[in-house]
Parts: sequence; C-alpha cells; structure tokens
Amino acid sequence: MKKLSTYLLLLFLGFQTAFSQQKILEAAYLQAEQNGFSGVILVADGGKVLSEKAIGFRSFEKGIPLQVTDVFEMASVSKQFTAMMVMLCQEKGLLQFDDLAENYLDVPYKGISIRHLLTHTSGLPDYQAIMDAHWDKSKAAGNPDILEYLNRYAPSKSFEPGEKYEYSNTGYVLLASIVEKVTQKDFIELSREWIFQPLGMKNTAIRTLEEKAQVENFAAGHLKDESGKYVNANQFRASDYTLWLGNRKGPGRVSSTAQDLLIWDQALYSGRLVSEKTLNEAFSPMILNDGTRSYYGFGWDIEPKSPYGKMVMHTGDNPGYQTIIVRFIEENKTIIVLNNNAHPDQIKLVEAATLALRKW
Repeated sequence: MKKLSTYLLLLFLGFQTAFSQQKILEAAYLQAEQNGFSGVILVADGGKVLSEKAIGFRSFEKGIPLQVTDVFEMASVSKQFTAMMVMLCQEKGLLQFDDLAENYLDVPYKGISIRHLLTHTSGLPDYQAIMDAHWDKSKAAGNPDILEYLNRYAPSKSFEPGEKYEYSNTGYVLLASIVEKVTQKDFIELSREWIFQPLGMKNTAIRTLEEKAQVENFAAGHLKDESGKYVNANQFRASDYTLWLGNRKGPGRVSSTAQDLLIWDQALYSGRLVSEKTLNEAFSPMILNDGTRSYYGFGWDIEPKSPYGKMVMHTGDNPGYQTIIVRFIEENKTIIVLNNNAHPDQIKLVEAATLALRKW
C-alpha cells in the first residue's frame, strides 16, 4: 500500500508539473493571439513534440487560419543549410574550409577563406546595397548577376578577413556559388538531393515565386499598409528584396514547416549528414586574428552557456516573416517559432517556451 501511495503521489506531482508547464505556454499563446501575433510555435524535448500551436492567419486578406503544417519562408535560417552543403563538400573532398574563395570564383576580394565566409568574418561589402543602387528591380537577380555587380562596382571591404565579425549575406552568396563550382550542379537541386530528400523533409525546398504560389498551404508574409491593415508583403515590390533578388542562392530562400525543422534538428544528432567532428567545428567559435573569439560558427549563432548548457540558434527576417530555431544541444531541447506578420511577440514566445522547458 505504501509503494502504491508513493507511486500515486509521484504521478500527481508529475501531472502538476506538466500542467504548470502547459499553463505557461497557454498563457503565452493567449497573450500573443490577443496582441495580433500570427505564426506557428513548436516546443520539443528529445525530438518529442511537447507543444505545437498555430495562431493567426495564412492569409489575412482571405481570412484563412494558419495550420501547424503550413509552409513559411525561413529567411536567414536558410544559412544553416547552405553551411551544411559546404560541410558535405568538405567531407567529400571537394574543398577545404581554409581554401580561398578566389581559388573558386572570380571576385575582386583576395585573402578570404571559406571559413571566413561561413563565420561572417570576411569583411565583404553588402551585395544587397550594391544591387539596390544599380539593379533593375523589374527583374529577379541571381548569383551570377550579384557576382558581376560585385566585380563591376567593387566597393571596398569593411575590414581585413578574420579581423572581426560582421554579418554578411554576401558571404553566403559566395558559398552557394562555390558549391556549384566544385560540384558542377545546381545548388537548389543539390540541396534537395543531399539534405531535404534523404531526411524526409517533404515540405522543404528552395522555391521560385511561381512554385510558392502553387503551394496551397504557404503562409504569406504580411506587412501593415498605411491604414494599419495587414496585407501581403509581395505588394511592396520595390522594398521587397525577396522579389528583385528572387533568384539568389545561399543566404535565404529555403521555405519549410516547423515539423520539417524538427526533423532537421534531430538529424543533426544522428550523424546522417556529416561526422561529429565536422559538426563540432560548425558549433565552435571562430578564432579572430587577434586571438579573441567570435561566437558564430558555420551557419549558427553560438551561446556556450544557457539554462541547458550549450545553445545554438539562428533567426531569419524577410519582409513579413520572422523565424527562429533554438537548439539546446546538450539537452536535446528545441524551440521553433515561425511568424508571418513580423510581430514583436515572437521573442516573448521563445522566452515562455524556454521557461516551460526548464520545468519539464
């Protein structure tokens, strides 16, 4: 009888803990909904979904509610996939991380290694500013156009390679182009062949505008118009670089679901893609020229100390979209928030999920 009473007490305490965790998240969901947040939230422990919620609208204009299975733009969360493509090339013997970019591409900037590109320590100028100033925005530019304009206008570097950290979309354009150079294959097709298909990420791809339009459950990005009403971000063509830079590869353009991102997250524990040694390098800080550390690895921001040990994460930001994946890699805990109306409550949901995980 004593053993049974003890068991029932532990069971009751377990229910109480789970209930309090769920209450934390439910309160956060309710507050976000009341504040007008639109998106999908997924919280997992050991690959098991603890909580998953869709709030808001796939299309505000049509009043279509979001579903947890809807597809979102990943924006810069795409960089971890580009980095993985480079890591796969390295493991296949097609390149080395300390090779110079100039060995593979015709660029006016010398002494920049692939490692510098991966870790945002290259000092490269912002390609988007160059294209914004000179490109015909009625057309969609791709990597060859970007490389041509870098050579044509050749703005100076911000600093010498390895001197400091400065986030660089330009670097990830070069990385995708290097992958194409060493494989002689299209980066988009190769990403599908090497990552998305083998992992079973059936809703993940690098899609054209036309392909996205054919995906029925694609969550449109939304911005407020002059009246404060949410409208499709594609209506703002001149300011929406995802349209006139719509053929670029490397820094963005992956679209996916929260559930597919969890598949990706768990695959990084399995060794299915690259070795543990290579992955550890991706999750290690960059040593700068002066010996100090920069805490951005290969496509991941790194936080050495968190409530659950080492954390790696990345955010993404496209017109109307905000995305984030947080991985506590020592505890195998995951938080994914995909937002399609550029709402500030995204970070509050991450904070609530982190608090809930501490109690799980």
